[in-house]
Amino acid sequence: MANHKSAKKRIRSNEAKRLRNRYQLKTTRTFIKKLRAATDKAEAEELLKKVSSMLDKLAKKNIIHKNNAANKKSKLTRFVNSI
Repeated sequence: MANHKSAKKRIRSNEAKRLRNRYQLKTTRTFIKKLRAATDKAEAEELLKKVSSMLDKLAKKNIIHKNNAANKKSKLTRFVNSI
């Protein structure tokens, strides 16, 4: 267990960041599922814009790797174009 004041603060802040990262990742995954379930082309294109933005933000904050975000965006774009 941490003994220094700064180490205790670091534990608290790390937990807060972990929860925030988990929430953002889970929200993005939910939107990806909504996009995959979409059948209307216009609705899918709107969702794609939102999901792409979310993935870019996750990559920017190092929650996911930038190549992971790029691969997901590419696959989702192909999916929307195939509708």
